[in-house]
Amino acid sequence: MKISLITPADKLSKSGNRTTALRWARMLREAGHRVRIGMDYGGEDAKLMIAIHAWRSADAIGRYRARFPGGPLVVGLGGTDVNTFLKTHPETTLRSMEMADALICLHNLIGEALPAALRKKLHVVHQSALPLPGPRHPSKRNFDVCVIGHLRDEKDPFRTALAARRLPRQSKLRVFHLGKAHTSEFASRAKAEMKINPRYRWLGEVPGWRVRRELAKTRAMVISSNQEGGANVVSEAIVAGVPVIASDIAGNVGLLGRDYPGTYPVRDEAALAHLLDRAETEPAFLERLERHVRKLQPLFRPAHEKAALKRIVGLVTR
Repeated sequence: MKISLITPADKLSKSGNRTTALRWARMLREAGHRVRIGMDYGGEDAKLMIAIHAWRSADAIGRYRARFPGGPLVVGLGGTDVNTFLKTHPETTLRSMEMADALICLHNLIGEALPAALRKKLHVVHQSALPLPGPRHPSKRNFDVCVIGHLRDEKDPFRTALAARRLPRQSKLRVFHLGKAHTSEFASRAKAEMKINPRYRWLGEVPGWRVRRELAKTRAMVISSNQEGGANVVSEAIVAGVPVIASDIAGNVGLLGRDYPGTYPVRDEAALAHLLDRAETEPAFLERLERHVRKLQPLFRPAHEKAALKRIVGLVTR
């Protein structure tokens, strides 16, 4: 089957939207489909469109629907669709959702933010990740934690650095931050933070192998975002068996579970500092986080994601 897979992220992007598009395209091709990835829809023949992001892909969705009024359409919801554009651009965002035969979301709580009429066509597809090639080997001399995410407002990127400042002098905690600065102001702030905060090191944008190496040697990963649609880095940490400390937004809780013990109130560095201190000084607490993460691992394996995509494609094309 010919599938048009639309993503707002270009070929050079390392954003979540592009990562998701590439992974889905690979899985669909393995299932025997012919998949064309594009940033827009140019009117080509397609038996199915899968559009990532309801608002950003709205024009492509509209053109596909105009050419194929009854053509199967799946829309993957981005975090900003639900957290931002439903409020700032509701007409366009809702139109894309209403046109879709199926909606894909990346965590279990998105339905609570949608109109009730749309929930019946909502499907959760957990983003998968590959296991690490070998066992983890965290440093014993220091207590290293990582932050993996671009420096932009939605990520609340400096919250972990601010929390690290609050830890007692005897703490051995170090924060390694991997991610591209989206503006020169963010880059300048990261550099300034390193000068005044010896616990914080910003490494900038790095390739995927470097992210995996960081997961292999870190004690925990912090995701401090103000909003998420279901971050792939959480999937990567879970599959790697890395304890996660997360802001209590729906996008994180929807992946980790309402009973996950490693969440803190969003934007609250004092609460985050308390969790970091517990993780460093209470081995039983860190082990509790790791046990919880390991229980979630089957949900984030490639076979699980591939089966979910196959089921949704079958539903909309039968």
